[in-house]
Amino acid sequence: MSLAFEQQLIVVVVLLLATATFAGIEGLARGQNRQALISGMLISAVIVLGATIAGRWLREDQGPFLTMYEILLSNAFSLGLLFVIVSWRVAAVRGATFFVCPVLLLLAAWMLLVPMVAVPLPATFDNYWLWVHVASGKLFLGICLASACAACVLLLVPRAGVDRRAALTEDVAATDRAVWTLFMLAFVFHSLMLLSGSVWAHSAWGRYWSWDPLETWTLVTWLMLGGILHVRATFRNMPEQMGYSLVIAAFVLAFLTFFGMPLVSSAPHKGIM
Repeated sequence: MSLAFEQQLIVVVVLLLATATFAGIEGLARGQNRQALISGMLISAVIVLGATIAGRWLREDQGPFLTMYEILLSNAFSLGLLFVIVSWRVAAVRGATFFVCPVLLLLAAWMLLVPMVAVPLPATFDNYWLWVHVASGKLFLGICLASACAACVLLLVPRAGVDRRAALTEDVAATDRAVWTLFMLAFVFHSLMLLSGSVWAHSAWGRYWSWDPLETWTLVTWLMLGGILHVRATFRNMPEQMGYSLVIAAFVLAFLTFFGMPLVSSAPHKGIM
């Protein structure tokens, strides 16, 4: 697969996700259910991203793990794939597909603006703990995305009429359980990401922690996730809307840490997530 063809595949992904996003906005405005159409386009985008990664891997003889383009590519694929799997297993999350597509669209459009060239992987990548670290990070962000997008759905419920809210009571309860279950699971994977990353760092550079921007904000994100779970467990009367807003804020912080900090981090593993 040539770089030109790879870029064309990314354009296809952008068009699929842009169409899905537009269909969702139009459906919301008209009160129409476009769930099947949006889900189909999301799945199609994930398939194209998977094919792009496979073609690039065969051409470069290494995975997409190092450059900013590769970070965006691999995470767009993992985020989309994880959400598809979660929504398949947890019916209450399926309505959040509308909110997932714009997030992936942002990553796909960003890919078109950064260099696509590959860089040889350093020797420090030949380490088992690195792969645990990377896999845990992708699982964390993908599950956190599902939780945050489901929370977005719940934030829209109070805007419905009284009769509509009554009809949605059972669905709302199921979605609420899904939001917090997924959020707790995301916290577990984030913890594993931190621990495995520290072990890998010690093996690669002889230190567990260096307080560079990427590591620091990753810790801040972990503290925020843990704080939100603590507040929810301690203050049972906390307004539901506040809880959902905090879940969304946690994902936004995680998103900025994953894709913003690599641009300014001076860490030896700069950009690796």
